[in-house]
Amino acid sequence: MEVVFFYIKLGLIYALSGLQILSGIVFCNDKNDDRFFYDWSAEDSFSVADNTFVIEKDPNKDFVILNLSDIQLSDEDAHGYFGELAEALIDKLITDTQPDLITLSGDNVYGWLGWIWLIDLLDSYKIPWAPVFGNHDGESATYASWCAFQVDKFSEYAIFEFGPRDMGYGNYIITITENGKPIHQLYMMDTHNRATYEVDGYTYEGYSHLRDSQIEWYKWAINGTTQENGATVDSTVIYHIPNVEYYNAWNASYDYWAQDFRPEFEGAFGYNMEGISSAPVNNGFFDVVKEMGSTKHIICGHNHRNYSSIPYEGVWLHYAVKTGVGSYYEKEVNGGKVFTLASDGTLSAENILVDIDQFGIDYSIPYPGYSE
Repeated sequence: MEVVFFYIKLGLIYALSGLQILSGIVFCNDKNDDRFFYDWSAEDSFSVADNTFVIEKDPNKDFVILNLSDIQLSDEDAHGYFGELAEALIDKLITDTQPDLITLSGDNVYGWLGWIWLIDLLDSYKIPWAPVFGNHDGESATYASWCAFQVDKFSEYAIFEFGPRDMGYGNYIITITENGKPIHQLYMMDTHNRATYEVDGYTYEGYSHLRDSQIEWYKWAINGTTQENGATVDSTVIYHIPNVEYYNAWNASYDYWAQDFRPEFEGAFGYNMEGISSAPVNNGFFDVVKEMGSTKHIICGHNHRNYSSIPYEGVWLHYAVKTGVGSYYEKEVNGGKVFTLASDGTLSAENILVDIDQFGIDYSIPYPGYSE
């Protein structure tokens, strides 16, 4: 009987959400979504006011950013036990950390109702939130343009835009100011899904990453901010799929014999419990980051059992903490990551690991009647 009631409830939710679902199908799909992007050229002029979203920091306290990642729920999951657990977990994270901004580092949800559920949940806190897309966003019943349309048009509190044409979905910049002066920027970027590579005469498929046009756009914005501000402004890049240097940083920093980070990687914390799934080819973005001198932190998701933060060649490489039990997970590695921004623009990070059993929710199956 519980199964019957669950699917009746789901059917009613589909019916009530029908117009919102249909609007995305009609007005924004892979064939007609081009109008939501804008044209961009490296010759364009730049200004913080015109080309970024501006949030003013209270000078009397630190600015707190709560990052959630890889929630990854289907329609049924979101309205079943997995969704109940995610709601309880996110509520605790928000209540405990009192963030000024919530960011999501990709693989957010699957499906129509999953996205509507997530938007309604985050909007209920009346806190600005800003997502990037992961390789699984837009799968199942939806496509990436539909997801972007939902966030852009139906959320009251989301900070989001489609971004420049031919760069994916959701490339945009958030500038945090204090007394009207930029102190930190967040570069939200789409690392796409899969790509075809040719290496040493062989062609194969692997995870994608930033395109050359995105890297040029990043350089343009960093240079523009520097010129307008009269000095380099510290920044953070948030995307889903890690760059190759995450692999290099972990191998260089962690001493398996000592079960600890090597002394030269002072301040490193967290751990990686699985392999690092980056693109198979280095796109050179990390070298650009070092050359530009602005970005001191990169945040990614993607690998659900990794939660390390490692200073590597002058840049902190952070894995997000997986939020909830959608897809695969490690019970002990669950929660979020908090970034605290001081008035001088410096950022510090902390893993917030939560005992998910405290909520008393049976998450052994995602929804009534589920069977593998």
